Amino acid sequence: AKMYLEVEGFKIASATDGKAALAKIFAEKPSLVVLDLMLPELDGWEVCRRVRADSDVPIIMLTARGEDIDRIVGLELGADDYLTKPFNPRELVARIKAILRRTEKRNSPSADSVLKLENLWIFPDRRIVTVEGKSVDLRVKEFDLLMTLAEHKGMVFTREKLLDVVWGYDFAGETRTVDVHIAHLRHKLQGMKPTIETVWGVGYRLDL
Repeated sequence: AKMYLEVEGFKIASATDGKAALAKIFAEKPSLVVLDLMLPELDGWEVCRRVRADSDVPIIMLTARGEDIDRIVGLELGADDYLTKPFNPRELVARIKAILRRTEKRNSPSADSVLKLENLWIFPDRRIVTVEGKSVDLRVKEFDLLMTLAEHKGMVFTREKLLDVVWGYDFAGETRTVDVHIAHLRHKLQGMKPTIETVWGVGYRLDL
């Protein structure tokens, strides 16, 4: 994977254990972190937790285990994406590029359009969200999920449809991923109108 990334022009800094990884992340402030869960010293979950306490850097987690719970815990800790080994290096490159494109748009100072829904304002081009005029920091997938619901206000989305639209690849059997991100959105967007409604037995919608 390192060779593929270097061919694409990425500058790579690597570490062989969790403590070293943590030190490099805070010292070098990378644009994105690819984090293996099975690191010695500190495992990937602990590294992710500590990074998230101080940094918004995008994180892609890697694991050799295909357990759903690993993916769910990683997402709950704030990871932006998740890959199970073995994987195609080109897929990792594609996901890195996609996340970085979204991050660049979010940080762009250029003027953009705004989607106004009561006290919820969404600036799609810069990927900024405000509630009552106060900016709310959302992770990549959280923003994409909110934007999908906001663009189709009142429409009910099944978990499977949200996985397909927001993640864009097969998460079959892992619809809990959507529930985790919805819970994060509700926590971060307290006081937001309209609200995210659960349609029991079906999925979610942004209320009318």
